[in-house]
Amino acid sequence: MPELPEVETVRRGLAPHLEGHVITRAEARRPDLRWPLPPDLVQVVTGARVTGLRRRSKYILVDLEDRGSILLHLGMSGRMLIEGAVQGEFHRDPAILPRHDHVVFWNDEGTQITFNDARRFGMVDLVAPGAEHPMLAHLGPEPLSDDFTPDVLIRAFSGKKTPVKAALLDQRIVAGLGNIYVSEALYRAGIDPRRLAGRISAARISALVGHIKDVLSEAIAAGGSSLRDHRQATGELGYFQHSFRAYGREGAPCATAGCSGVIRRIVQSGRSSFYCPTCQK
Repeated sequence: MPELPEVETVRRGLAPHLEGHVITRAEARRPDLRWPLPPDLVQVVTGARVTGLRRRSKYILVDLEDRGSILLHLGMSGRMLIEGAVQGEFHRDPAILPRHDHVVFWNDEGTQITFNDARRFGMVDLVAPGAEHPMLAHLGPEPLSDDFTPDVLIRAFSGKKTPVKAALLDQRIVAGLGNIYVSEALYRAGIDPRRLAGRISAARISALVGHIKDVLSEAIAAGGSSLRDHRQATGELGYFQHSFRAYGREGAPCATAGCSGVIRRIVQSGRSSFYCPTCQK
């Protein structure tokens, strides 16, 4: 499942081809993905000018002048593909099959922007002008925003009897964090993912906030992590996976200087957690 850095990378790749442009044509090639597509999707977006692209948590919002927004979620295998009017302008991996091109937009320069989703766990929906989509209604602060401060996380963790890993994955506490980047941030902070959130000191929580912001910023700069399906909108791979210190490194030596520990994998709430039992306490 793409996490915040992957979604932000896709948003940035799409922006030059959508922001300020008019969607001159649109096609919905099937009636549904994970949920039914809006029956008026094509009618609403055709002829609309895009005024901006935003990310909220793991969702992309394409703001349309006077017509609300398009809400996109990539699901497990969703990809946004860009194909220019000039043949060969953008590279499309031949392994990405056209039969999975489900929703297609064309801008006023003839550029084609395609939502391709082999497993169809993604989502394309409309948000009416001035409305808030139910999927966004109860999300916590964005981790890279000024609203996500040590005091905010200290209050959220106060008295909490769930493991810190589960608490950070709770989208009501902080929006957009996923399994990979929580594992990496906890490793950098030296916090055991099994430790109860309410038992972590204020000083360690304050440091954790900084590590979360650092990990996410570094991952965005690297184009995200390409483990299975993620590609940037240009078709390029992300490469933050080469910087993992914990995630996916079961059995490898701990990368912390002076630590003789070995990375261990455990399962928490059905998801793999990777950590060093020697230096994460």
